[in-house]
Amino acid sequence: MAETLTIDDYQFRSGCSIARSMELWGDKWTLLIARDLMWHDKHTFKSLQESNEKIPTNILAERLQRLMHWGLVRRDPYQENPVRYTYQLTETGRSLEPVLLEIMKWGHEYLGGGSFDPTSGDSIGPSDA
Repeated sequence: MAETLTIDDYQFRSGCSIARSMELWGDKWTLLIARDLMWHDKHTFKSLQESNEKIPTNILAERLQRLMHWGLVRRDPYQENPVRYTYQLTETGRSLEPVLLEIMKWGHEYLGGGSFDPTSGDSIGPSDA
């Protein structure tokens, strides 16, 4: 795998911090992968594929590569033949947690979506509104 990118290695389209963040996190799949790695104990390719949103295999592979390239996810082999990996958020990847919590809070309050408490592990289903 190529070495980890830094902000000095990448040609961003904008100097705006929001625009730069969206270049990395701006599609729904990447945030859902972060959610599953962070809170739902999904650490293998197969378990990530089995999320309710059913991320297509090619997109999952590309997003994991991108996150590893940026140093936000690491992969560790757990089986040799065939080689299989577990995926973990790095400390930098985990630093997204407050942002995800606020997105979830907003979605729960204004869109009637489900909510999850990472401290207790409790889930609240979507509103019936």
